[in-house]
Amino acid sequence: MGATKPTASAFQFGVFELDLKAGELRKQGVKVKLQEQPFQVLATLLEHAGEVVTKDELQQRIWAADTFVDFDHGLHSAITRLREALGDSSECPRFIETLPRRGYRFASPIKVIGKEETTAVAEEKQPSRTGDRLRWIGGSVLAGLLGGALLLGIVLNTNLGGARRWLLRESNPAIRSLAVLPLENLSGDPSQEYFADGMTDAVITDLAKIGALRVISRTSVMRYKRTQKPAAQIAKELSVDAIVEGSIEHTGNRVRISAQLISGTTDQHLWAEAYDRDVSDLLRVQDEIARSIAREIQVKLTPQEQILLAKGRPIDPEAYELYLKGRYFFTKSTKESVEKAIGLFHQAIAKDPTYALAYSGLADCYSVLGVSFGAASLSPTDAITQARAAAERAIQLDDMLAEGHYSLATTKLLFDWDWAGSEAEFKRALELNPNDASAHHWHAHLLMAQARLETALTESKRAIELDQLSPVTNLHLGWHYIYSRQYDLAIDQLRKTLELDPSFGYAYWYMGRAYEQQGKYAEALQALRKAQELLKGNTAVSADIGHVSGVSGDKVAALRMLGQLKKAPQGTYVSPVEVALLYLALEQKTEAFQWLEKGYSERSDLMVYLNVDPRFDGIRSDPRFQDLLHRVGLSP
Repeated sequence: MGATKPTASAFQFGVFELDLKAGELRKQGVKVKLQEQPFQVLATLLEHAGEVVTKDELQQRIWAADTFVDFDHGLHSAITRLREALGDSSECPRFIETLPRRGYRFASPIKVIGKEETTAVAEEKQPSRTGDRLRWIGGSVLAGLLGGALLLGIVLNTNLGGARRWLLRESNPAIRSLAVLPLENLSGDPSQEYFADGMTDAVITDLAKIGALRVISRTSVMRYKRTQKPAAQIAKELSVDAIVEGSIEHTGNRVRISAQLISGTTDQHLWAEAYDRDVSDLLRVQDEIARSIAREIQVKLTPQEQILLAKGRPIDPEAYELYLKGRYFFTKSTKESVEKAIGLFHQAIAKDPTYALAYSGLADCYSVLGVSFGAASLSPTDAITQARAAAERAIQLDDMLAEGHYSLATTKLLFDWDWAGSEAEFKRALELNPNDASAHHWHAHLLMAQARLETALTESKRAIELDQLSPVTNLHLGWHYIYSRQYDLAIDQLRKTLELDPSFGYAYWYMGRAYEQQGKYAEALQALRKAQELLKGNTAVSADIGHVSGVSGDKVAALRMLGQLKKAPQGTYVSPVEVALLYLALEQKTEAFQWLEKGYSERSDLMVYLNVDPRFDGIRSDPRFQDLLHRVGLSP
């Protein structure tokens, strides 16, 4: 809070007067009932009118240190009661403005009555979000003009909100990119974080359907959860024109969502709205938020986008919450969390057998558990049946569901080796959701596997534009450079990835692969062992350590690792392709081809990269290898 204001006995604002001596709030001279905590909140905000008063400052002022209370809930309740007394609203406030993750601000002209009667105007002390409310600027020509416009609006009963939005739009550059920050959980229950995160993801997904916008993906924006950074700084870091921020309060089957759009260049609030709905109506609310923002920034929706943003249907509240929990655990990307997500998606489907999104989530889980570069717990042949069936069911239920087409595209790529079918599904997914970073990322996998390296690079970079703070999308670009034999670029990119997350084991893993191709075996083993330490239980990393040991001349270490992989515990999947690579390092080609045939029969996902993986260069001209490429569908 700023400097102490002149000693006051009362404050006047609008038709209200707060009498500190009498402890009363009066409206045109008539006492308004107001409890003690809302009264103290109002007094504090008036004493620092125009300044941001943080939640911590309000807590220190109003709640004693030894008070045992859910402070966030108590403050939210006090603000709600105060707004009711003032006839104010959070979505279009005249008096009390909420600044998510920062605090509150009194944003209306006031008159201070004290020992020395002083007139004060709510002014900002710093240039943060200064234009979000039209304010009187005493003595200036602009004040007179705006005042006249406002008075004229009142007289003519015109739409002042629309005029305000027009004025703000005129003063702001066009918005063609935005980021949705994590919604603040106001439920007072930490266990509801999954709901706030899930709704954030849902709003991002709906906005991402608008092709004229670039919408930053979930992985990048989640880094700003509970951040205190100003919106303008976040917009600069993410290279976007605007920020969407807000809060959510989930109690029983009721949900209240507040959202606001803020210019990334001027810090002005361009739009704000609140929605108080039943959980069953949330799909429609998500669509409504996206349509409102598109309308506000004057983005023209295509006929298909209009359909996509108007198709929300009622959903069983329990099924919806189970789905959100499933997605929450899926994003944690561990074997245990993905298996937990599978159970939650099955429960959601049991509640609502027509819930297409839940089937798409199920397909993604089974795909992850069947890939060799993760902590696979299913063989590809076990994973493929369930992944394909769930993805196909999602599309049967909703052919315009981008997530369903994306799920089927990855299944066709990794397990079916249906190259044309996979590309068609990726294109359909991106047509329905052009801002889906994951779809661009995995489409790049398909292109890379087919040795269409320039086109793959374009898709990789597009994924990073949409999700620049994601270690996974940055990792993929490094992988792309390895498969295009640009090892210095690969190492530079993987170092950038580690700057985002120093504990990201996959970056060390692929750095080890790049060093191997440069003949830097000591550096390769060091990086791979770091990956093994971070990615506990990943058999593919262990196999690569054995492979590098073998090619560097340590046949004993390679044989020892081969023996360990063949004795892997039951329930742990070891890719035959990784075993084949170990045999190649031991210069035993016959055995290597036997294991590659096993990989072919099991539909190992690593078979799709045979055409570009440099570790197979030594046998690339062998007729047996050419025959494998033909059968996988990768012949030139």
